[in-house]
Amino acid sequence: MEDVIHTYLRPYDPRYPVVCFDETFKQLFGEVRPAQRPRPGAPMRVDYEDERKGVSHQFMMCEPLRGWRHVRVTERRTRRDYAACVRELVEVHYPQATKIRLVQDNLNTHDGASLYETFRPAKARELLDRIEFHYTPKHGSWLNMAETEIGIMNRQCLDRRLDSPEKIATEVAAWENQRNALQARLH
Repeated sequence: MEDVIHTYLRPYDPRYPVVCFDETFKQLFGEVRPAQRPRPGAPMRVDYEDERKGVSHQFMMCEPLRGWRHVRVTERRTRRDYAACVRELVEVHYPQATKIRLVQDNLNTHDGASLYETFRPAKARELLDRIEFHYTPKHGSWLNMAETEIGIMNRQCLDRRLDSPEKIATEVAAWENQRNALQARLH
């Protein structure tokens, strides 16, 4: 726990950004019957019956001190998906960083082995040389600020029925762009 707290207390340094990572999922539900037009002055009438359409996964990456976040939406949660997120973080979002201080939980896919399973050894090593892992304690995942950002995303963006990963990706991208434009920070 002290390691994560100490990491958060470091002053902002773009060469050594502190980035939080976590993941979540959303069940996909479709409408069985369309909503009925409301009468004037009455609320819309929505049928509560729904159709289950699977699950969509969201990988949250955020830098609390800069007010930046990015969400990658996938249809599954595998080691390859995690490795793709790490590669995107290093090569796309932080190509100039010397080392990314990555705060995350101890999930079985959140380690260097995922990169070695996904990429050639030289590429995996190149990526891992740019990451400094900081793990939250087993029962202290609440220390990860990405969890707070996921909660905000769920309340502001995903608080209704959505029936496809594409719709979730569209909604999340709009939410992400708005929050990033505001540089909304977590305190």
